[in-house]
Amino acid sequence: MNTDLARGALGRYGEELAARRLADAGMTVLERNWRCGRTGEIDIVARDGEVLVVCEVKTRRDGGFQHPMAAVTPEKAERLRGLAERWIHAHGGAPPGGVRIDLVGVLLPRRGAALVEHVRGVA
Repeated sequence: MNTDLARGALGRYGEELAARRLADAGMTVLERNWRCGRTGEIDIVARDGEVLVVCEVKTRRDGGFQHPMAAVTPEKAERLRGLAERWIHAHGGAPPGGVRIDLVGVLLPRRGAALVEHVRGVA
């Protein structure tokens, strides 16, 4: 199987699990895979009460790669903040509660259920 295709399927599966986790936590998923030209993509845009949440999702297979939570570098956080501003501009202004950047890490073990970890306010 093509590795890019496999990675895409893995990412989509992780995003599905992440969206479910956010909904289970009482958040409303507003949009998934929002693209802003060549600037990038927001995996999930959600609302947590009055707060707009820009959520980065990282999915990894168990073993070999860095833990998903290590994936948000200061540069990545800055890019996500810029994307959040563009999303807000395109959707009518900032919410009363401001913006928060969250990370959902999905770790897929060789056996058993996926481990889904949601960290609020990573940047």
